[in-house]
Amino acid sequence: MDGKRAGQSTPRSEGKSKSKRPLLVAVIGPTAVGKTKLAITIAKALKCEILNADSRQVYRGMPIGTAQPTQLERAAVPHHFVDFVEPDALYSAGQFESDAMAWLEQRFANEKCAVLCGGSGLYIKAALKGLDPVPADLTIRTQLNTRLEKEGLDSLVEELKKLDAYHAATMDTQNPQRVVRALEVCLSSGRPFSSFHTGTTTQRPFDTFVIGLKMEREELIDRINRRTDLMMEAGLKAEVEDLRPHWNANALQTVGYREWKAHFSGEWTEAQVAEEIKLRTRQFAKRQMTWFQKMEDVHWFHPNQIENIAEALRVECEDRGWGAFQLTQNNGE
Repeated sequence: MDGKRAGQSTPRSEGKSKSKRPLLVAVIGPTAVGKTKLAITIAKALKCEILNADSRQVYRGMPIGTAQPTQLERAAVPHHFVDFVEPDALYSAGQFESDAMAWLEQRFANEKCAVLCGGSGLYIKAALKGLDPVPADLTIRTQLNTRLEKEGLDSLVEELKKLDAYHAATMDTQNPQRVVRALEVCLSSGRPFSSFHTGTTTQRPFDTFVIGLKMEREELIDRINRRTDLMMEAGLKAEVEDLRPHWNANALQTVGYREWKAHFSGEWTEAQVAEEIKLRTRQFAKRQMTWFQKMEDVHWFHPNQIENIAEALRVECEDRGWGAFQLTQNNGE
């Protein structure tokens, strides 16, 4: 990656007036790139709190496999929407939008800023621009979840490809909750799920400043591999075993968890599970970057370009008439 290019920011509009509106700083990027570390650094500097935008970190009992912020990190800076939903509960991006907007409304009533951090593209979109209204049919959803349990995810993905090939080609088909939701809309409306995506932006009562983190593919792969090894050492297998009563929950049909089925059935060794997790995580990271690179108004940096990030934020703070801004790299991961 060209370091200079990675540190370039989206051009600022000429003559931009200072805004008195609150500011939501979003930190986005692929898994393992270092979002949590940077978000904590920024939140400390701006004396604010962090709103989680990772669709799996919302679940309880899954701290290792979802790389939730540690207790020390949460003690350093309050994190919201982490570890609060039971693993067998359904929690949608639409519900996140409603909950996040309620939290931000309360936050911005008395405070001037907050940090949004996560790698779930739909959650990021929900917070920054809002989601298109789509129909819901809980009866069909229940039927699809029953099919998911009996037939597996691949069967539902194949049906979705027939009903909405465009969406199936662009979405994360390894995420069972999103596959079920897309199929639910197709079956209940008789229309492709993608036909409901109008691109309409909901006006928010706050400004946004989006920081994207990225790095060369080989460097990210190395970070993914090292983090997977650390997860294994930290007790990922035991975590999955504790979650086996929820084995068919959507939350467990994701990377880091579904790979263990082959181990518990005697097909794979732990080493094979680890290698499969690494492979699927790399594939997931690629899909994340495909999503994020389509976003507009993102200031892209390598996570080590802390001085460049600090300068970009300093300019943003100065435009608002805020005091001096100092970004000090923390030592957490």
